[in-house]
Amino acid sequence: MATINSLVTRLEAASEAQFRLAPHNIDAEQALLGAILVNNDAYFRVSDFLEAEHFQEEVHRRIFEVATSLIKAGKVATPITLKTFLGDQDLGGLTIPQYLARLAAEATTVINAEDYGRTIHDLAVRRRLIEIGEDMVNEAYDAAVDVSPREQIEDAERKLYELAETGRYDGGFQTFSTALTAAVDIAAAAYKREGKLSGLATGLIELDRQMGGLQTSDLIILAGRPGMGKTALATNIAFNIAKAYRGEKHPDGTIKTVNGGIVGFFSLEMSAEQLATRIIAEQSGIPSYKIRRGDIREDEFYKLTDAAREMQTMPFHIDQTGGISIAQLAARARRLKRQRGLDLLVVDYLQLLSGSSKRSDNRVQEITEITTGLKALAKELAVPILALSQLSRQVEARDDKRPQLSDLRESGSIEQDADVVMFVYREEYYLKNKEPKMGTEEHFKWQADMDQAHGRAEVIIGKQRHGPTGAVQLSFQADVTRFGNLAQEDHLPERT
Repeated sequence: MATINSLVTRLEAASEAQFRLAPHNIDAEQALLGAILVNNDAYFRVSDFLEAEHFQEEVHRRIFEVATSLIKAGKVATPITLKTFLGDQDLGGLTIPQYLARLAAEATTVINAEDYGRTIHDLAVRRRLIEIGEDMVNEAYDAAVDVSPREQIEDAERKLYELAETGRYDGGFQTFSTALTAAVDIAAAAYKREGKLSGLATGLIELDRQMGGLQTSDLIILAGRPGMGKTALATNIAFNIAKAYRGEKHPDGTIKTVNGGIVGFFSLEMSAEQLATRIIAEQSGIPSYKIRRGDIREDEFYKLTDAAREMQTMPFHIDQTGGISIAQLAARARRLKRQRGLDLLVVDYLQLLSGSSKRSDNRVQEITEITTGLKALAKELAVPILALSQLSRQVEARDDKRPQLSDLRESGSIEQDADVVMFVYREEYYLKNKEPKMGTEEHFKWQADMDQAHGRAEVIIGKQRHGPTGAVQLSFQADVTRFGNLAQEDHLPERT
């Protein structure tokens, strides 16, 4: 029995020795609170990033909360004014008034207040990291039957990303001189960038002129009926941006994009191989159906391999997982930005995403959750998101089949959350199915219309928060699904 008791005692002692306190610094908390009580100006040095919850000691949280309330109300926070609101309790032989008086007596200077505040804040972030880690362990041990490991990973990633974004103490007011410098830097970056644009250049000159490129934090909806080429246009834009990518390494080891961008492409409908085949067809000029059948000549094969070799180093990342939720998409996008960088996110297409709830009784509400989530993600990651969308069949019932905002499926939320809504329209697609009888006057007119529409496409900008709406004319090669710049009459060489 004595041996067992001795063993238990040793195990308990070892357990206590291994127990570690969460990181904290009581001295820093006391020094900061003392500085605030002596001179309330110290509060304004930390008020934009420090909150009561960042303090380890409960009594310090209460003191900071009351001091904050008094100062915000335009009153003075001192040991005398605070003690009325803190009640009384024993603090190791000291009463609340005695403790406040000691904090004030041993206060640091206002100059050090911000440094102490940052120390308290950083330690609070470390404690939150420990909590997230403990939650992960406990949830893994006690996971419910219907919760998959993937869901737990995504939840942990979301918490970590939120902590990374909120655990910052930059921000607040800045001098006009600082704002001017930032504005000049943006202008300089636009000047260096291809096309002299403030946003990402799509490679389509008229579209860039109308939009100024794809703007940071914008949700851009690209919609069209089947066969119009919305996936082809999105692929062309994404490829052009990835191809133009150029980054500069900074002294701290980070790489900043100076032209083009790193692209993340969620291909929810096509496989990665199908998407790659489309891009190779576009770049090599060999129709994709010939590539799939292997019906190519030797010279075409060399064209194909040369195009593939050139594209191998492009920062173009494809996720071909079908049926994912908006939460899963957001988690994967955050991971891509953290690990490899991200400048443009493409989603093909948003109706193939699902909401976070298991049941989808109301599809309109689910689409609302998806579009709201995409807009929030664009702001969170500070990148443009290009999301493709289907159009309702009511387009086909009209004589003029050019799409409009009311044609969007579940249009309320899509139209409301989007910063830009664009439609792809090809008159040639509809004319092909209306060929009249050969030799008739109608056929001659139809042939003239076909000649006019052949190889042409329109991108109709139906909504744009930052600029005008209107239509942009593009060229379109159907056999290689390539959109391009249409030669303008005023830019053509003189006829002899």
